Amino acid sequence: MTIENSRLPSSPSASTAPRPRLSRADGSPVRALVVDDEPTLTDLLSMALRYEGWDVKTASDGRSAVTMAREFKPDVIVLDVMLPDIDGLAVLNRVRADGAEVPVLFLTAKDSLDDRIAGLTAGGDDYVTKPFSLEELVARLRGLLRRSTVLVTDAVDPEVVVGDLVLNEDSHEVRRGDDEIELTATEFELLRFLMRNPRRVLSKAQILDRVWSYDFGGRSSVVEIYISYLRKKIDAGKSPMIHTVRGAGYMLKTAP
Repeated sequence: MTIENSRLPSSPSASTAPRPRLSRADGSPVRALVVDDEPTLTDLLSMALRYEGWDVKTASDGRSAVTMAREFKPDVIVLDVMLPDIDGLAVLNRVRADGAEVPVLFLTAKDSLDDRIAGLTAGGDDYVTKPFSLEELVARLRGLLRRSTVLVTDAVDPEVVVGDLVLNEDSHEVRRGDDEIELTATEFELLRFLMRNPRRVLSKAQILDRVWSYDFGGRSSVVEIYISYLRKKIDAGKSPMIHTVRGAGYMLKTAP
């Protein structure tokens, strides 16, 4: 068995506040696609996510996953890296080529930093290594959904403004001046962290911990890569707002 704890996430007791349900903007259930070639695992994951009130579909190979993603249009994907036909990275590339910016959590038995970085830099948003606990996986998926266009029904999030850069945590719209900017879920979370801490130097370790919740053992190239992505979208043709502080980290501040 590849799951450490097969219990469903605990339901709230009478003495605890109920955990808010996540739903789509129109109030319909969150759509999750689970892709793995191990039936026992997909069945258990499906049960856990349906327990959250989500609509769940499954696929056991890469080509079926691509087809299902096109038809089902999921809000989040749990994607095994090792599949019997094409691997998870190829699946992700095809999903992204279709224009879908759906958050993707990679699921794999591998446990090397290179595999983690490969998945994240390919466009994945999070990474869980087998064996894992169901509660941790569900918590990570909820975190990804909060960064995307799926909303907690009772959440009220204000705009974050730094100079002419505006980030709306409710609609997930970002604009600089009159220009609208399209970001992936991870790019959005990284920018939000920078904007919530203007004129403050944030180290690579702080960014890794906040945006990815991973200890990469000093392998911080994923931060550099995503900072470069943001610069191309935020600073292109304008006075730069994202600055490198040599030997310390990164800082966002109002353009002069």
